[in-house]
Amino acid sequence: MALITNTVTRYDATRAVREDLSNMIYNIAPVDVPVMSNAGRDTAKQTFFEWQTDGLAAPSNTPVLEGDDIVGYTDPRAPTNRVNNYTQINRKVVTVTGTLEAVDKAGMRSYLAYELAKAASEMKRDMETGVTGFQIGNAGSNTVARATAGMGAWIITNYAGGATGAAPVMSGSGMNGTPGTAATAGTNRAFTEDLFKAAQQAVWTQGGDPKVAFMNASQKVAFSTFAGIATRFRDVPAGKQAQIIGAADLYVGDFGTTSVVPDRFMPTHNVYVGDTEYMSLAYLRNFRTEVMAKTADGEKRMLIAEWGVRMKSQYSWANIADLT
Repeated sequence: MALITNTVTRYDATRAVREDLSNMIYNIAPVDVPVMSNAGRDTAKQTFFEWQTDGLAAPSNTPVLEGDDIVGYTDPRAPTNRVNNYTQINRKVVTVTGTLEAVDKAGMRSYLAYELAKAASEMKRDMETGVTGFQIGNAGSNTVARATAGMGAWIITNYAGGATGAAPVMSGSGMNGTPGTAATAGTNRAFTEDLFKAAQQAVWTQGGDPKVAFMNASQKVAFSTFAGIATRFRDVPAGKQAQIIGAADLYVGDFGTTSVVPDRFMPTHNVYVGDTEYMSLAYLRNFRTEVMAKTADGEKRMLIAEWGVRMKSQYSWANIADLT
């Protein structure tokens, strides 16, 4: 087939055709931050903030003599531990020209507002990475930024690493100070149900409640292969299609029920098991948008927050480390 001579087609009338640009802008980048969303929230009054932790003496069923004299005797009492952390600053800076704000745009009224919304989501992702990471505390200086110690540096007592691995170390004697030495990576091994059950038990033995487990995608896939999932069935009414159950979001073990929460920003080789009641984010400066000085034909905004991790009791968490 051939066109009639001098027929005008869409390919010829390019200048007359209006554009078809949707007013929808599609962005599927993940913005959920499970650890930050589940953790508590409080305030810090200084860049260096402290709190105390304590415990009970080990149980000992020691009988005493009838009529025993207690003159000159008292039970030994352990002092509290004094622990601390530092706040750190996270920020995003957005600058948009006056011309871009003035022109007609698709999908938005204000490019500045649109970019600020994106920046807020990006900053939350940055902070989630810091909360779940291994960064140790750093007081900073005029040339070095302050840094807050993340969960991976705080979980010491219930640290379960691979061969040759070592737990983080506090900066002070005993359990005082701030995490000052990061964990030493060990030999990677597969994530197994035995490791998970041991982490539950470790938290419970210390007095905690292993309510939640945070893990990344690869460890969530491994978790869903644990033997218990194979024995789960769902009744299917007549005439309905059966469902294949290939994943689990709850683990019912000897030491309670643990909710399993996948987190895209968790470290690749780690699973944290514990209780979010005993950790919080302490804000010296809450999220805020600052209007920066106008030095050109444009608008500049800075989104900023100053915060730190407060691990109220590191005994309430376990870190299954060095996973493949």
